[in-house]
Amino acid sequence: MGFLGSLNQERIVFAIAVAIFVIAALTLPGFFTADNLVAIVRSVSVLGILALGMAVIVIGRGIDLSMVAVMAMSVAWYLQMLGNGMSDGAALGLALAGVVVIGFANGFLVAYAEVPAIFVTLASASFVYGLVRSQLIGSDAVPVPPGHWVAELGALRLADVPVEVFVFAGLALAAFVFLRFTKWGRYVYYAGDNPAAARNVGMPVRPMLVLRYVLSSLVAFAAGILTAGSLQSMNTRVVNSTQLYDIVLVTVIGGIGLAGGKGGVRNVLIGAALIGIMLNAMTILDIPLLYQNLIKSAILLAAIIFDGVLNPRDEQTAQQGDI
Repeated sequence: MGFLGSLNQERIVFAIAVAIFVIAALTLPGFFTADNLVAIVRSVSVLGILALGMAVIVIGRGIDLSMVAVMAMSVAWYLQMLGNGMSDGAALGLALAGVVVIGFANGFLVAYAEVPAIFVTLASASFVYGLVRSQLIGSDAVPVPPGHWVAELGALRLADVPVEVFVFAGLALAAFVFLRFTKWGRYVYYAGDNPAAARNVGMPVRPMLVLRYVLSSLVAFAAGILTAGSLQSMNTRVVNSTQLYDIVLVTVIGGIGLAGGKGGVRNVLIGAALIGIMLNAMTILDIPLLYQNLIKSAILLAAIIFDGVLNPRDEQTAQQGDI
């Protein structure tokens, strides 16, 4: 245990990312070009945004499996309302209200009803998908109205770099400042490390937990807007894709401990860099998607096992309501 305890997952993953980048740059045609490097960053921008929201939840000793469902279904509903002739302000207000309600419900059930987060958010994901798909939208894919600001946002470039890259950078900076320099951000670490002790010294552990799930839902909505702008539509079938596992992979592989109280924005950036470089290299090598998913699954399993060794679950972690 002494040797394993001395390992630093963040540094190991960073070293692996650098090694894969160097090997790919030297051996793969077209990898080390300006266009491809921008493509790598763009490919992980939305995933990184979602991972930032997940990171805040996991650091506080929780998990949110409803993020992809909230992202896809809230934006699809928003676009559907626009297509039905509703004003942009009203449609956006209703969509945001729905997002906040889902986040609040998730947080309330975890914090006050003490239902395990993994079950609450898994159930809410199924509920959101079923409700919106059956009652509020008419097809799996909902297009962005021509000329709408979401379409313009998707086409926006700053110095030939897609806007989602800058949004990812901005949200990463905001999350860093929140976690590192604000009182409520430090509460996330304290509550994640030992929620019972944090509650005993007067920290608002339960309200903070609710707030984190609301923020997670809002981050998911923002990621959905960027996705819709980039693709000019929102395809709700993404709920059944591997994107949720990719979010967890980016969050965990960079070194954010599932036991809570550990990690930060830098870990998300390192995890996103590794996954972006690796997926881009596999795409250039023309590795089938089935095998790409198999490789990602194996890496996720290894990261969870490694996290369990470095951050063993204690009695507090195993209590009901934790992941």
